[in-house]
Amino acid sequence: MADPDGPMTFQPGSDRPVYHLIRSRKRRKTLSLQIREDGRVVIRVPYHTPASEVERFIRERRSWVEKKLSEKEEAIRKAQRVFVSGEKFLYLGERYPLEIGDGEKMDPLAFSFGKFLLHRKCVAKARDLFIEWYKKEAKEKLSERLAYYSERLCLSPNGIRITSARSRWGSCSRDDRLSFSWRIMMASLNVIDYLLIHELAHIKEKNHSRRFWCLVESIMPDYRVRKLWLRQNGHLLNL
Repeated sequence: MADPDGPMTFQPGSDRPVYHLIRSRKRRKTLSLQIREDGRVVIRVPYHTPASEVERFIRERRSWVEKKLSEKEEAIRKAQRVFVSGEKFLYLGERYPLEIGDGEKMDPLAFSFGKFLLHRKCVAKARDLFIEWYKKEAKEKLSERLAYYSERLCLSPNGIRITSARSRWGSCSRDDRLSFSWRIMMASLNVIDYLLIHELAHIKEKNHSRRFWCLVESIMPDYRVRKLWLRQNGHLLNL
C-alpha cells in the first residue's frame, strides 16, 4: 500500500509492502526505488502509472528491499555503544575512548585530553549524559559556523534548534528557523558544514530544485562527496 501524503516504512515479512509513493508530473519515464537512511522505501513513478504496475514493481524487488533493510538494522545494532572503559565514541569525525573513574571532583561526564571521562556513579545514565553533552556542543559550534556561512550566503536563519531526530539531520521551517540533530556532532566538520549550507540554502529555495543545488555548489563545489558520505555512513551517528 502507499501513503501519498507522507512517508511510511517498509515492513519485512508483512503480507504487503509499505512505502512512500511519489507520482511525478515531470517527464519521468521509469519507476525507481530508493531506501533512505531512516529505512523509508520511496517509489517514484510517472504521474499516471497504474496502481497495479506499482504493486508489481515493488513485489519484484521485495527480497532485495528486505535484505537491504536487514543489513541496515544490523549495521545500526553494531554501531550502538556500550558504556565501558575503552569503548570509543565519535566526535567531529574522530573516535575517542571512554574512561570511567571515581574521582571526588569529577564531573558526571567530560571530554578532556582526547578522551571522555565518565564518573562511575553515573554509568546508569551515561547515554542521557552523552546526549546532553552532544547537544551543548552542537548549540555552541553550529551557531559559530552558521554565522560564518550565513555571511557568505547573505542568508540569516530565524533561530536555531537542536533536536534528537534519528535520521533527519537538519531542516528549515517556513519561517526560516533551522533545526539540526545533535547526532551530526559525531560527523566530521566537512559533513557538518555541508548540512549547515544545505539548510541555509533552503532559506532562499524551499525545495531541492536546480537553483537550490546550484546555490549549495556555489559555496561547496564538492558537496556531492559529503552528501554521499552521509548517505552511506549515517547509521554510524548513533549511541
